[in-house]
Amino acid sequence: MAGAYACVRKDRSNGRSGAYLSLDLRDRTGTMPARIFKDVDRWDGVFERGDVVQVTGTVDRYRDDLVAELTAVRRLDPAEVDPTQFLPTAYRDLDELDGFLEGLAGEVGDTGFGSLLRELIDDEALRRAWRLAPCTQNGHHAYLGGLLEHTVAVGALAQETCVHHPGLNRDLLLTACLVHDLGRTREFTYGAEIGRTEVGELLGHVELGLRVIAEPARRAGLDETRWSHLAHCVLTHHGPERAGGRFRSAEAVTLHRLNAVDASVKDALEHGLGHG
Repeated sequence: MAGAYACVRKDRSNGRSGAYLSLDLRDRTGTMPARIFKDVDRWDGVFERGDVVQVTGTVDRYRDDLVAELTAVRRLDPAEVDPTQFLPTAYRDLDELDGFLEGLAGEVGDTGFGSLLRELIDDEALRRAWRLAPCTQNGHHAYLGGLLEHTVAVGALAQETCVHHPGLNRDLLLTACLVHDLGRTREFTYGAEIGRTEVGELLGHVELGLRVIAEPARRAGLDETRWSHLAHCVLTHHGPERAGGRFRSAEAVTLHRLNAVDASVKDALEHGLGHG
């Protein structure tokens, strides 16, 4: 046995022959238990739970289960790691979702909002992060690509809602739906597990989202009125508490509700009705 795995559990235990390490190693095919019986003190200091490690050893059957006995472990630098090899990924095709995102952005006719979306769509680094990020660590869309999947779903719901409620500002609502969670692109870290960045812990994805879109909005020439209405929608998409406790537009209410619909349905399908 040799390969790279995510260490998702690491416990030090004592057996009849002395101390040993008990591990769970994961790759995209599943999780396997592993043990280290020799040079325990040495290997214990090399890695921690949450690291991705290169291991060498043998695999034997124990009580009808496959168990790896490791003889060497090396912690991999996160820069060497492709998180898609170890973390759950979106069920839907990401290329297809990318196409849907571009199609939704192309439906925005307002010059200011359209220019902002083109700034974001043309940002290659942002698009990679948009495609990679989950929506949450343990809730709805908690897998790589989850952010893109959720964004497209909320945007599609907005299109249908505007058919039934033509009084809504369609361009504002659709733009807000597409950008509302962009702070997620700066919120997470990727390794053996999905973690959170320091700035994600300190500021949260709502504040980070406004920071992501502020400079592109300036470059796009978005005027103060459009920016204020868009920012209000982003600020209140989890509720009006960040804006003095009140929604100030029908579009903000609509985004809040549509975001909750997609998140709640996905959460129920993934985790059952008792989750959250």
